[in-house]
Amino acid sequence: MRILVVEDDKKVAGFIRQGLQQESHAVDVALDGETGIYHADNFEYDLVILDLMLPRVSGLEVLRHIRARNAQVPVLILTAKSDLQDKITGLDSGADDYLSKPFAYAELSARVRALLRRATKEDVKLRLADLEMDTVARVVKRGGQRIDLKPKEYALLEFLLRNAQCAVTRTMIVEHVWDIHFDSVSNVVDVHINWLRNKIDKGFSPPLIHTLRGVGYILTDTPT
Repeated sequence: MRILVVEDDKKVAGFIRQGLQQESHAVDVALDGETGIYHADNFEYDLVILDLMLPRVSGLEVLRHIRARNAQVPVLILTAKSDLQDKITGLDSGADDYLSKPFAYAELSARVRALLRRATKEDVKLRLADLEMDTVARVVKRGGQRIDLKPKEYALLEFLLRNAQCAVTRTMIVEHVWDIHFDSVSNVVDVHINWLRNKIDKGFSPPLIHTLRGVGYILTDTPT
C-alpha cells in the first residue's frame, strides 16, 4: 500500500515512515500543507496520515481540499490537539479516524490496518489457488508451507494478489509499491518479480506469476 504522511515534525514523520516501511508500505512524506496538497493531487494513495498543525497550509485545509476532489482515500488525523471540538471539526471535515499525540506506534499501526481493510472491503486473507496471505498476521503460505518475504517482496505480492487474474503494468506496480524517490528507468520491478518467483513459484505447480510481454505481469493460476 502507498501512504502519504503530512507531518511537519521531521522526527515524528521519520518515525512513522520507518514503522510503515517495515510493514511493507511505500511511504511519501510532506513537511507542510502545501506540499501535502501537491502530493495528494499528483499521486494515488491508499491512505493519508495528516497532522492538523502544519505550516503554509493547515491540515484542515488539506483535508477539505482532498475531499473537495471527491477523493475516497481514507484520512487519519494525527495531531497534538486533544480538544473535543478539534476532533469533531476534523471528523466533520472528512477525516475517517483521529489519533492524538503522543501515541504508541502499535496503535497507529492498528488504526492504519483497520482503515485500509475498511477502504478495500476485503477479507483479511487473500488467496489464489494454494497461495494464501494473511494480511493481519502478515504470513504468506503456499501449499501450507510458510514463505518468508522481505518487505518489498511482501508489498509486491500483496498488490498482485489484490489484482489477481488482472494484468498489471510496471507503472501500476511502481505507483503502489514504491515511493516518489523510485528511479523509473531502473529494472528494480523486474528484479523483485524474479526474487518473488523464486519464493512463490519455485518448487510449486502451477506457476502463478506470469510475464505479459509489452504489458507487465499477471498473477493467475490459468495458463497464459
